[in-house]
Amino acid sequence: MPAEKKPMRYGHTEGHTDVCFDESGSYIVTCGNDGDIRIWESLDDDDPKSINVGEKAYSVALKNGRLVTAVSNNTVQIHTFPDGAPDGILTRFTTNANHVVFNDSGTRVAAGSSDFMVKVVDVNDSSQQKTLRGHDAPVLSVAFDPKDIFLASASCDGFVRVWKIADQECVTSWPLLEKSNDVVNAKSICRLSWQSRSGKVLAVPVGKSVKLYSRDYWDNTFDLSDDSITQTLNVVSWSPCGRYLAAGSIDGNIVVWNVENKKCLERVKHEKSYTICGLAWHPRGGQIAYTDNEGNLGLLENVADLIEKASSGKVSATVAKDYDDLFDGDDEYEDGQSQENLRDLRAAMNTVVDEDDDDDDELMPSLSRPRHRGSFLDDDNSTDSVPLQPVGAGEEADEDQALGTKISSLAAPVKAVYDGPMPTPRQRPLQPGSTPAHLMHRFMVWNSIGIVRCYSDEEDNAIDVEFHDTSIHHAMHLTNTLNHTMCDLSQEAILLGCKSTDELASKLQCLHFSSWDANKEWIVDLPKGEDAEALCLGQGWAAVATSSLLVRIFMMGGAQREVFSLPGPVVSMAGHGDQLIIVYHRATGFDGEQCLGVQLMELGKKKKQVLHGDPLSLPKKSYLAWLGFSAEGTPCYADSEGIVQMMNRALGNTWTPVCNTREHCKGKSDHYWIVGIHENPQQLRCIPCKGARYPPTLPRPAVAILPFSLPYCQTATEKGQMEEQFWRSMLFQNHFDYLAASGYEYDENAKDQAVKEQQELLMKMFALSCKLEREFRCVELAELMTQNVVNLAIKYASRSKRLLLAQRLNELALEKAAEQAAAEEEEEKEDFRARLNAGRTDTEWNQSYHHHRPTTAQHTDDTEDNEEQEDMDTEDIASERTNRLNSVSPCQTSPEKKTPKAATIVPSNQGRSNPFKVSSNSKGPGSTSGQARCANILDNMTKSVKKPAMSSNQPANKQTSPVLKPLMPKPKSKQAQTTLFQTGTVKSNSTSAEQKESKVELVAAEQTAPPPATPENTETKRPKTGFQLWLEENRADIIANDPDLEEGDIIKEGMSRFRSLLPEERMVWTEKAKGGSTNAVAGDTKKRKHMEDENKETPENKKNRSDDTSSTKKQKPLDHSTNLKLSSFAFKKD
Repeated sequence: MPAEKKPMRYGHTEGHTDVCFDESGSYIVTCGNDGDIRIWESLDDDDPKSINVGEKAYSVALKNGRLVTAVSNNTVQIHTFPDGAPDGILTRFTTNANHVVFNDSGTRVAAGSSDFMVKVVDVNDSSQQKTLRGHDAPVLSVAFDPKDIFLASASCDGFVRVWKIADQECVTSWPLLEKSNDVVNAKSICRLSWQSRSGKVLAVPVGKSVKLYSRDYWDNTFDLSDDSITQTLNVVSWSPCGRYLAAGSIDGNIVVWNVENKKCLERVKHEKSYTICGLAWHPRGGQIAYTDNEGNLGLLENVADLIEKASSGKVSATVAKDYDDLFDGDDEYEDGQSQENLRDLRAAMNTVVDEDDDDDDELMPSLSRPRHRGSFLDDDNSTDSVPLQPVGAGEEADEDQALGTKISSLAAPVKAVYDGPMPTPRQRPLQPGSTPAHLMHRFMVWNSIGIVRCYSDEEDNAIDVEFHDTSIHHAMHLTNTLNHTMCDLSQEAILLGCKSTDELASKLQCLHFSSWDANKEWIVDLPKGEDAEALCLGQGWAAVATSSLLVRIFMMGGAQREVFSLPGPVVSMAGHGDQLIIVYHRATGFDGEQCLGVQLMELGKKKKQVLHGDPLSLPKKSYLAWLGFSAEGTPCYADSEGIVQMMNRALGNTWTPVCNTREHCKGKSDHYWIVGIHENPQQLRCIPCKGARYPPTLPRPAVAILPFSLPYCQTATEKGQMEEQFWRSMLFQNHFDYLAASGYEYDENAKDQAVKEQQELLMKMFALSCKLEREFRCVELAELMTQNVVNLAIKYASRSKRLLLAQRLNELALEKAAEQAAAEEEEEKEDFRARLNAGRTDTEWNQSYHHHRPTTAQHTDDTEDNEEQEDMDTEDIASERTNRLNSVSPCQTSPEKKTPKAATIVPSNQGRSNPFKVSSNSKGPGSTSGQARCANILDNMTKSVKKPAMSSNQPANKQTSPVLKPLMPKPKSKQAQTTLFQTGTVKSNSTSAEQKESKVELVAAEQTAPPPATPENTETKRPKTGFQLWLEENRADIIANDPDLEEGDIIKEGMSRFRSLLPEERMVWTEKAKGGSTNAVAGDTKKRKHMEDENKETPENKKNRSDDTSSTKKQKPLDHSTNLKLSSFAFKKD
């Protein structure tokens, strides 16, 4: 059986540590990077004595009641033991001393420094010093010869040297180590060790083996190695008897050899594979104390204990022994069989003997009488038991033979071999934002609300509470009479918890400082045998997880709420608002991994469980280091490797790494201690800990802010950076939706700004993909865009001459428009249901709906009134303009001009419309391909609200437009829409009068078909207006574009299209409404007159006519394919 390994204890902050025993073996002394010397009475000592010697302590040695330490202030100090009183400075160096050792007599101390020197100092008279110079790099370690003649040293220059102290000369040297420029960069600290008592052999850890050099000839006699050693050995130490050698490696392996037979006796693996940097034997043997580079202290017991007893228990053939000695350990048990197993074996054999006591009274002599061993003396190493047979035993001898066989089967050692993964010790409960409980001065909690410190020493045991915002509450000083070890702080209360003792039960104490009554404090005793393991506070509640696998919830006033069980022992828990997150052990982990599960619950009015014990993702050989919520309420956690993960609610409540704090650490032993996370702005608030995992309480540490970064690929490229920024913004935006769904207030401006940044990033990635000719990728990115940004992408693609991409994006835009319309309709239905649920019956709602909604006739009358007023103004302007045009150029457009088809888009003089403003009336993908308005790319763009300014010699038109009353209350009013090719720039100076008159003729020729009668026209008694005639003519076209439009929407759409017509065109419809068929005949007469005038045109007129014709031909692309239309739009000048 291997040596018994005790659970490790936290001793110092992370970094190099050293360990030694006192001469009696009653105390274990350790030092570490926190500058403290701790004196432990045993490994279970919960309150070791602490002596602060400086900022850092690199090495410690103890002899004759004197404690010597190598301190970071370039000195070697001496203190009294065990009092710890300073006794002066033994020597100084120009840099740090790395290692100190005593000689066997305790009269001299050797110290090696980073200034390449080794000093040997007399303890009683520090002026008596010897300096050994010869190394070319910092000294790693030193070791005294037990006879006090030689001294060995190892250095970063790669050499191990042996010095003769009296002559201060180097006797010999070996180039054994890898070279390095500093101790922190050395692969091994190479702790040397001379063989105890005799000093015949010097042991040097080199690579994966230990080289042993003879004192007489300084040659390498042999090496010790083992297959379990896979990494470089770091330190070696001889047992007090000089027979055994222990070595520790940088990956946490501890191996013990018997130097006489070169056999490996013990193989112990560090539970977390940390580097073994300190190793010390107990003065009486049997125990090894060791430390790692994380500040932990461990202890091995029963090391080679069996061997010591076996060697002392051997007897010669002439010495008689008691019967019990037959079953003492022999040499065969050197493979690791423990003395405890021998005692169990002896007890089993005694049981067998007692069973057959009646039959064997004559055979088995009294245990108190000496007797000869017989055949046992032939082989001292034999473990087989041969029964004693008196002469003439006869048949009884056969029974003794059977008994001997039974005894032999019990005596044979049975060793179970298991080569599989070893179970991982379970992580102890963790209180987020706290430092280890054994520290005298520690943080009980540090979060976004405040700081709670605990001071526990001989003079005082108190708790100080400090708030970041003093408006919440002033600072408090509490007396820690109950010895509380757990704490949580919120804006409402302070929650404290303590473990149970022999006299007192575990207690939960709450100081509800936000209470409006006078009684602000309550205490609850947990049931007997049940200890508080973790606790947290939420909004209006408190929770505690206990050792009985229970979670108890309390109201803030102290009343008890729900109680439920956990599937495993709790690790940590945290609260925020109505949310409670709990991490616990799901099962036993293996190979250094923790098997943790997480539950997320909401304890508000609608109680529900969000995460049902899902596995918590942790890197290999790591553990949970922090658990909590962001300031906005998103669950987060961090592991010991420095990886911070946040819940992604939009991706099925999965976990996403958002920061790796190790990337911001300057040294390997540096860490960041998390105190808070904010999503808006994106900040990770933490405390830098140099050479440690936890910050000291004094001086008050400064808080650093680290940026978030998602682990995306190729973040060095522009594409990777934009992708990481976009998805990080999406992740950190999820809290807005959660807050809105939970009924909390949030900053809408911040959400709008986040959406704007996301769309800008998408547009940048879209442009980059266009440059790289990744059109399919462009469409994928456009699917993430809003409708407005899709329109911008369409314009960019068109102007980049990527017409196929523009057409694809147009189809996508139509789909998004249809989805938006459906979403708005669903919102209207939800609003309708909400109003019904508010207390109004269907009858009341319908009456209110019909009361506020105008009828079709009323809506038409209102529209006609507004239109008639506009028509009157339009007629005055048009008549005046016509007179001027006729006076300048009497020529009219040729009647041979073909009438455009229904799909032809008529240019507008309303000015260029806003191409990025999306209306809710966008046409869906259900429209047919033959309808030109739906097939156009920017069909969902809205025209400008303002009318274009007239020329300087024309009277200004009115800017007022008819206001359409909504049919029913909606969250968002629908807007009028136009198509891509209706958005043109006003060119009043460049467009000739002949072109405008030709457009009037084209429209007049197109409207020759009589309008169909509609129910609205039959119901109206008033004379028809121009708009009504135009609506009757174009109603079928409007309905064909969108069959789902209601009557009111048809009127609004028609009004929008009618207003987009030229004043001359509207004047034609107005004249039709006033003059009827008489005006139509007059119009035909006027056409014939213009035809006769054209037959008499002059050469100058012919030239103007040819220019006009060419101008008309330039507009011919209106009849071309969609691609030509896109290209004409993309390169159309303003």
